[in-house]
Amino acid sequence: MSDKNPHIVQKAPMAVDVEAGKSYWWCACGQSKNQPFCDGSHKGSAFTPVEYVAEKSDTVYFCACKHSGHAPLCDGTHKQL
Repeated sequence: MSDKNPHIVQKAPMAVDVEAGKSYWWCACGQSKNQPFCDGSHKGSAFTPVEYVAEKSDTVYFCACKHSGHAPLCDGTHKQL
């Protein structure tokens, strides 16, 4: 893992069912074994996880390429990688 470029987990979003009011910590480095969520693998790097608080219970699409401009959610950036 480079300090500037996160590991690309996959070039497609990850659908996750979330619960209203619950916090989810998205992995920004791409090294977590618990994708798309943080497991602490970023420690010692420039990356930090991003908190996502679900506004409602729904299915959301977390970024797995780790390059989204709308992190932690997918914005389609993976199509250009």
